[in-house]
Amino acid sequence: MTEGMADSNAPWRVIVEGAGNAYRQDVTAGRHRLATDEPVTVGGTDAGPTSYDLLLAALGSCTSMTLGMYARRKGWPLEDVRVRLRHSRIHASDCEHCETDPKAMIDRIDCEIELSGPLDAAQRARLLEIADRCPVHRTLVAEVDIRTRLAEGPGTEPDGQIY
Repeated sequence: MTEGMADSNAPWRVIVEGAGNAYRQDVTAGRHRLATDEPVTVGGTDAGPTSYDLLLAALGSCTSMTLGMYARRKGWPLEDVRVRLRHSRIHASDCEHCETDPKAMIDRIDCEIELSGPLDAAQRARLLEIADRCPVHRTLVAEVDIRTRLAEGPGTEPDGQIY
């Protein structure tokens, strides 16, 4: 649940590698390794979760951690948190808060939170408010500046030519 500060000299935190002829990717995140893939029905080998599954897992994990941290700080009797998520694409016209081309599609993430423990109604309501304040949620709803560039290294000559 760490929020990264802008530091273009920091080492890469996540590295993803894969063959050009397959969906399967090998992910290294710090000292952790996992595989991602697509289902067999779309040409993958189902060797791991899909990219959207990882996105949902990041949001669900951050939400659960944030709720647990908040409850611990308040001394509230939160015993367990379960976060269920799903991703879909809907027509913008189906979104009551969207002011865009009605033929356009938007991404929707549905998130359902189950809280266990002897919490009162006010505590449950406050935890629901806090859920939308987790760092990953805030990143997903904010404008994100993704800067993509080609690396100079294996596969290129110093002048940028591919060999």
